[in-house]
Amino acid sequence: MGRLGAARSHEMAGKVKEMVESWSFLDTVESNFRPLVVIELAKGTKEETIEWFTKRIVDKKANGGAQLLIKPLVTENGVENIYLVGASHLRLLLGAETVGLVKECSDNSMRTFTYSSRKTFKHFADDNHNFLTMAECQYIIKHELENLRAKDEKMIPGYPQAKLYPGKSIVRRLLTSGILVQIFPLHDREELKKLCHSWYGRVKVGYQPLDDIRCYFGETIALYFGFLEYFTFALIPMAVIGIPYYMFAWEDYDKYVMFATFNLLWSTVILEVWKRICAILTYRWGTLLMKRQFEEPRPGFHGVLGINPVTGREEPVYSSFKRQLRIYLVSLPFVCLCLYFSLYVMMIYFDLEQWALDYHEENESNFSSLMLYVPSIIYAIVIEIMNRIYRYAAEFLTSWENHRLESSYQNHLILKVLVFNFLNCFASLFYIAFVLFDMKLLRQSLATLLITSQILNQFAESLLPYWLQKRYNRRMKKRMCSKKTDMDLSLAEQVNMEKEMGTYLGTFDDYLELFLQFGYVSLFSCVYPLAAVFAVLNNITEIYSDALKMCRVYKRPFAEPTANIGVWQLAFETMSVISVVTNCILIGMSPEVDALFPDSKMDLVLTVALVEVSLPSKNAHCSK
Repeated sequence: MGRLGAARSHEMAGKVKEMVESWSFLDTVESNFRPLVVIELAKGTKEETIEWFTKRIVDKKANGGAQLLIKPLVTENGVENIYLVGASHLRLLLGAETVGLVKECSDNSMRTFTYSSRKTFKHFADDNHNFLTMAECQYIIKHELENLRAKDEKMIPGYPQAKLYPGKSIVRRLLTSGILVQIFPLHDREELKKLCHSWYGRVKVGYQPLDDIRCYFGETIALYFGFLEYFTFALIPMAVIGIPYYMFAWEDYDKYVMFATFNLLWSTVILEVWKRICAILTYRWGTLLMKRQFEEPRPGFHGVLGINPVTGREEPVYSSFKRQLRIYLVSLPFVCLCLYFSLYVMMIYFDLEQWALDYHEENESNFSSLMLYVPSIIYAIVIEIMNRIYRYAAEFLTSWENHRLESSYQNHLILKVLVFNFLNCFASLFYIAFVLFDMKLLRQSLATLLITSQILNQFAESLLPYWLQKRYNRRMKKRMCSKKTDMDLSLAEQVNMEKEMGTYLGTFDDYLELFLQFGYVSLFSCVYPLAAVFAVLNNITEIYSDALKMCRVYKRPFAEPTANIGVWQLAFETMSVISVVTNCILIGMSPEVDALFPDSKMDLVLTVALVEVSLPSKNAHCSK
């Protein structure tokens, strides 16, 4: 055992020595410079600031630098405050070990990449610069830039008001000070063209190239498109059953028991199947086994300087008690006020519905028949406007609460937004179903809300940004007096075009749209079976429009490794439980079921309650 321990210690020491030598002899000059990331500084940034920042980027790791490559972008107008960042092949491999990338080995197992055992990984060769995908390389550079730490600097050189302290992320401080305008990864025009062709360039019936999407955009975005595709296929059985059910029971609003039964089973099963599919995808991509990185404080987090009890580093500290006061004394009352306002608007909508109904009964014309749909359309538009205004208010409040970690910020934001969106979108449907007991009005309202929201979302999220971007591209090409195609653009033209593109703000709005759609289908589609049909049609166009905006409208986002869809899994599961309860109550209210219990309504209530309790518990048992 002693000899074995000594051998292991000697082997470990050899690996450490090899790593130290690799870092120490890593050259910061490479003939084949490949630009991967763009840094744009504010106009008029002081020379001493630029010199200090670029020096820290290229400086050796031992001196607290990132040991990357950086070059200024030279245009016809001279050198602008735009810099291109790259890295040598060796530097990227060492960075892959630092961030804990998981790669496939020659024996088909998945292991965390280490530079010392690089020969054991599949497709690795010293001259194979494609071993790491471009998205992985850009993620490594982003990680290294964000981990540039202040040493003994008290401020950013040239800007005394931009304070620093030991251990503070330099890039985050530059961003919050407005010195660093933006940092984004460059598109690979050749790879993007191939991806566009295989993804949305031709209309076809088939699966999306999720592996190619993951290689280009990273796991977070690939998982969203994987979930969108899966959810669309999961809706097809509901659509297939819904069409004949709708056609043969058009005027009989009470014959929905069988469809409601299928609905509650469907909403319970599909999320469990997705967990398995998600695990298969993330294992293949290597993120299921990735260790979570230590979370740094958010860029917007502020407080008095103190000592972090966990890391022992000096950083801003903010009282948890003060944060709780802000949450419960300001944010919570504001959210409650917004919910009350939403219910007030809903009651105005019902007044309009009654007015339209009275008008139709008085006139009995084609025009009056159309007027019956006007209140629902107006209400659907108002709902979308209220959702978007509230979203901005929720972001402001959540930022004002001063959460230290990005995950905490996102969880509080998602909770605020989901609660309001759920009440705003579904309160009227619950009121119609369980207070007014008007299944005809429920069908009309559900159809109008679903279709109107889908049309507005498609226009606001895809068509409008694409049209604006096309206009900007035409202006750019005219200004450059260039008639070249995208593939013929020079590097300077490409950078200038991409830096003006919109910034993709993440998958939040995309998942929110699917969450609301899942609610419309799972809660009340038993009275409007065509809801799943419209959802399928919307999602098919959503796949193409979202792919288009990712490739042509927005800047390329940094890849973000992830093992699942995060808190959205819990949100969908919660909606699934609510849909089980809703469908069980609807089944209990139906004349067919009511006729089975003519004497005792208590037996009916107990039976419905038993079904409600048993289904979620079976769901939880299956997940284990």
